[in-house]
Amino acid sequence: MTTKRLRFLADWPSWAGRAALVWSLLYATGAALAAATGPAFGYALLGKGTGPGFEAAAAGLYGAAAVLAYAMLRGPGGRVLTAGAWVVVGLCVTSGFVFLLSPVHLLYFLSRGQEPMDWASWSNQGLAILGAVLWGCAALAGRRARLGSCAYCGGREEAVAGDASRAGLVAVAALVPYTALKTAWALGLTAGYTGGGRPGVDPRYTSDLGLWLYDHGVDVTAVLAVVGMLLALALTRPWGRRLPRPLLLGLGWAGAGALAPFGVFLAVLGLLAWTGAIETTGLADHAPWVVAVAYGGFCVFGLALGRATHVHQRATRRECGRC
Repeated sequence: MTTKRLRFLADWPSWAGRAALVWSLLYATGAALAAATGPAFGYALLGKGTGPGFEAAAAGLYGAAAVLAYAMLRGPGGRVLTAGAWVVVGLCVTSGFVFLLSPVHLLYFLSRGQEPMDWASWSNQGLAILGAVLWGCAALAGRRARLGSCAYCGGREEAVAGDASRAGLVAVAALVPYTALKTAWALGLTAGYTGGGRPGVDPRYTSDLGLWLYDHGVDVTAVLAVVGMLLALALTRPWGRRLPRPLLLGLGWAGAGALAPFGVFLAVLGLLAWTGAIETTGLADHAPWVVAVAYGGFCVFGLALGRATHVHQRATRRECGRC
């Protein structure tokens, strides 16, 4: 990457608002075209609810986002405008939520029987996540303008080591029930499993490699959970400072954004079934406590990972030399 390009990226506070405006106009126009011509083009919240009506609503919402971006350019730093920008970030993440989980889908060698990849929808969801990044930058620039801090680095702000350590440990602890349960199932135990067959693996969807690993006591998703634990520790331990900062921040924010809402849904669903408020969680072969504790742990993990990523971002931020 050339020095000129690096300088352009470093100057993001100067162009983030305009980029968010242009992106919103283009995304809204695409949604309007999809509503008028018929093809869905992947406009959907959480990957659901496609159709002309939804696409028209998406065009209206992102059109309103473009108006908000224009207002921020005219008068940056307003509390209401900045709050609205963060709302748009949430809307973008909701539109592109499935994209954050798509790497699992792309690991086709770990499973079979999946539905074919819808590349149009996948690309659209990726654009939505790009919009979340642009709007996040615009919102951050607006917040810093309102607080009077440096637009480029936010000023020198030391991270609290205790916060980092606690966030990492909480993230690790949150995945222990899931990892232990899936490993126990791979070893032949059936705690929390009420169905027939082998718990935690479906031969119709699991690849030969996945089945071979499972036969030897290794559950692929448990391995991925361990990778998540290592990521949380890398974000909060001194040895993690030797790893590429953009990689850690990208994985941290993506993981937090994808797993926190996913875990909230499962935790609430499991607790409602556990207390008898609803009859089933939709996972008929899983005890309610499994959904609430093991799967719901992704909620705590996502929140703690977000905190750990934020602390790491603050602790490794360099002086911009402009303030």
